[in-house]
Amino acid sequence: MNESILSPEQFEELLPLAADWAEQQEAHILASGVCLSPAQVSDAQRVGVAHPEQVRLLAVASIPTPEHPVLRAAGEATALISPFTAGLALRYGIFVRSDFVGDRFLVAHELVHTAQYERCGSFGAFLRQYLHECLTIGYPDAPMEQEAILTSEALRHAEL
Repeated sequence: MNESILSPEQFEELLPLAADWAEQQEAHILASGVCLSPAQVSDAQRVGVAHPEQVRLLAVASIPTPEHPVLRAAGEATALISPFTAGLALRYGIFVRSDFVGDRFLVAHELVHTAQYERCGSFGAFLRQYLHECLTIGYPDAPMEQEAILTSEALRHAEL
């Protein structure tokens, strides 16, 4: 683990906080968001989402950041959520920044993360792998992030 960002102990302390925050955000999106369009359902299936009917999108002015001070500080230190973040998948809930709502490939990218959540089986398991990769390898070189980038690009080029 990159000691300059988070120690292994800090990572283990923050992981359950991050999972709780992600679950709360997903619940909010599921309650307030919109279903995928038929074209988005097709894209979701093409990128591997098992249950696209459960996905909801919520347009927001900016991607929310955690209120918990330690979690917020860790988020700022890692820059995983910034003012430039255009989308964020939290299992079946996906935040999309309002100015990117019509971006098919951003949504497809986030849907790849939804498929990864499904494969991992839980918020904790997904976040353990994804955050560990981002913290140790770096974003966007982390394997799970690369999968989302390459899969959405393949969709763009109709290679799926």
